[in-house]
Amino acid sequence: MSKRAANKTTSPEKSLPPPAIGILPDGPTPMRLEVARIKAYDRNPRRSENPEYDRIKASIRAEGMDQPLVITCRPGETDYVVGAGGNTRLHILQALYQETGDERFQWVDCLFKPWHEESDVLLAHLRENDLRGGLSFIDKAQAVFDAKELLEEEKGIDSLSQRHLETILRERGYSLSHGLISQMGYAVHTLLPVIPRALKSGLGRPQVERIRALERAARCIWNKRKLGDDESFGAVFAALCERYDGPEWDIELLRNAIEIEIAEELEVSIQAIRVELDAQLSGREIEIPILENDHDADAPEERDASPVVSLVKGKSVAEDQDIGDSRGNNSDAASKREEFPSQRSSHVNVPDASEEESEEPPDDSIDARADSSESSITLSQPVTTDLKSLRARAWTLAARLAQRNGIGDLVAPLSGKGLGFILRDVPDSSLADQLDTDTLGQVSMLWWHLAACAEMTVAPLDAVVVTLADDSILRQALENQDAGLLFNSVWTLDPGHTGYQLWRQLGEQDWQDLLNLMDTYRRIYRAAEASQIRLWE
Repeated sequence: MSKRAANKTTSPEKSLPPPAIGILPDGPTPMRLEVARIKAYDRNPRRSENPEYDRIKASIRAEGMDQPLVITCRPGETDYVVGAGGNTRLHILQALYQETGDERFQWVDCLFKPWHEESDVLLAHLRENDLRGGLSFIDKAQAVFDAKELLEEEKGIDSLSQRHLETILRERGYSLSHGLISQMGYAVHTLLPVIPRALKSGLGRPQVERIRALERAARCIWNKRKLGDDESFGAVFAALCERYDGPEWDIELLRNAIEIEIAEELEVSIQAIRVELDAQLSGREIEIPILENDHDADAPEERDASPVVSLVKGKSVAEDQDIGDSRGNNSDAASKREEFPSQRSSHVNVPDASEEESEEPPDDSIDARADSSESSITLSQPVTTDLKSLRARAWTLAARLAQRNGIGDLVAPLSGKGLGFILRDVPDSSLADQLDTDTLGQVSMLWWHLAACAEMTVAPLDAVVVTLADDSILRQALENQDAGLLFNSVWTLDPGHTGYQLWRQLGEQDWQDLLNLMDTYRRIYRAAEASQIRLWE
């Protein structure tokens, strides 16, 4: 027996004719109806054309319907309505009959089910569509909240709580968690009015969660910095969302616009806002003081009494006169010009390459802020020994670390040589006045770790400076072999503070990425030595 025959509930000969008008069966009943007597369900959860439409149409044209349509009838009406999925199949039958005039498409086997409540029919369609797949997140969300409105009307309730809605949906065979219902409500009520094109093009739950987290973090900063009330922030957020709405949604564009908006209102650097926003997103609290217009930017505020050397904006401030800088010099040595010894000549530790290495650039489209559950690289995962892949891995890790700590714009991929990435410059000097001591220490020491993993101060000079902008402080320091300029431009702590200023403060994902980056650095050198390749040539 064919699948088609096996799936048919009734044959044309056994299908019952429709009952007389006004007389409806009181239980499930097979019928055979003209397609003209059946209407599509006007609250269909699928609001866009079924992506499988053409495939389903070709199947019905060739084989007919495998299963009967489930239909029902609203009280007081004479026409039937699709009762549980099947709107696409009904539209196809009607189209085929109009195109061909073939009686095969004029009549359709159906299973009639009595009407109960509008919410029952809507949920039956939602269950069926969800079961068949291909229903977008926003279509599902709108259907759930349409059902909520129907339930409130049917039960005479002004407002059905999400917890109560969760219970009713579960009782009616459509289980959703409270968290998912909450995300659906946010998508329908907050995002749909401002980014309809992005949502209808397939934006899913993970993206909606990221947008919601970004809005909460930005709103927290907005309120904390007293930039206005919730209504004013809501207006700014909505306007920025509308600006970037489109099928190719990019949350980073929205985030950058929010950072610019807040930075301009506070008259602080964008990097400072990025640091604070990252802290909010990761659940950390940091303090960025608001600068007054007459603030003397060249006079760093007094920090804590830790035995560290604070070197910012061309000034050397020894907070403990008994402690020299990290190079074994006295604290005033930072203003003297020193050479970076290893840049006087090329590396000598790696054997000559037997042939030139040819590589494509690492993928610059990597989302450095990707959620750790989706893009985490862990030490337990097998790591390739291919040099090109290792360099791309180093770039990915460095970019993620930098992005999550507010200095993502300083990391760039480096193709075909070196360690896979470079640093474009030093952090914005205004961070010294805009971050608290702990956060500034973390950002500064992370920059130094990245500089070490990219070999910015020990690589051959001609291989590095060509990648830097002419006005880059980092380029000036390297070209002039002026270590003092570099140490004066990045807050430099005694290496003994690395543990509590960086290792202890880093979040778990950042810590894993830092460990993996250092591990990748070692693997790159091992791979280069095994292949007799000079990394910087």
